[in-house]
Amino acid sequence: MSSPNSIEQLLSIMATLRDPETGCPWDKKQTFDTIVPHTIEETYEVVDAIHNKDWHNLKEELGDLLFQVVFYSQIAKEQQLFEFDDVVAVLNEKLTRRHPHVFSDAIFANEQQIDDNWQAEKAKEKARLGSVEKSILDSVPKSLPALSRANKIQKRCAQHGFDWDTLGPVVDKVHEEVQEVLDEALQVNVEQHKVEDELGDLLFATVNLVRHLKCNPEVALAKANNKFERRFRAVEEKVLQQGKSLDECDLDYLDSLWDLVKQDERK
Repeated sequence: MSSPNSIEQLLSIMATLRDPETGCPWDKKQTFDTIVPHTIEETYEVVDAIHNKDWHNLKEELGDLLFQVVFYSQIAKEQQLFEFDDVVAVLNEKLTRRHPHVFSDAIFANEQQIDDNWQAEKAKEKARLGSVEKSILDSVPKSLPALSRANKIQKRCAQHGFDWDTLGPVVDKVHEEVQEVLDEALQVNVEQHKVEDELGDLLFATVNLVRHLKCNPEVALAKANNKFERRFRAVEEKVLQQGKSLDECDLDYLDSLWDLVKQDERK
């Protein structure tokens, strides 16, 4: 159990690390921009811990992620932009205001109305800050991973009626894009940039299918990656048990081991 002064201690440690005279050389030279890659890495490590149900490690990874927030806040304080307390105050106010059905007497009939209110509050926030969107897509971060950004773009458009309301056309679009990829890939003189363009359309259509089936594309692909890795490691183990290396095995043999691994998983 952390003490009531744990956050104060953390902020003090961060300030000491950034002290111009006695601080850590690495911490002192960091900027907003240089920390970004570490923030992304720490975020994915949190996600990995959750997917692996590694709750002990999750506690540590969440601490590392919190440290990123504290780091940015310390740099902002040094530049007289804002402080950590300001970050928390803005968050507290925003959460309270965006949940009137919890913190006041507002009543919503369903989750859609809750989401509509959430979006309306976000629009009011931008108006108060003088931020005028030329497009409903302006607020979709360009730095999101491509799958997540595609999903976000599609969801944002769907909120304004630009979406199919049945699954059939979504599936048809995936089949259409597969054919267009093949049409380009099977040309006598293949133009790689055209193949890439059509593959992008196919991936975008596939994300749309995933979204319509109420799944998250990043999560679905992450699970597929993990499943493939688990099975391939099992194939490697079987090859090793037979005193061979992967390079000594042809594809047919490796495929047969892959099928054995899949059968083992079903038992």
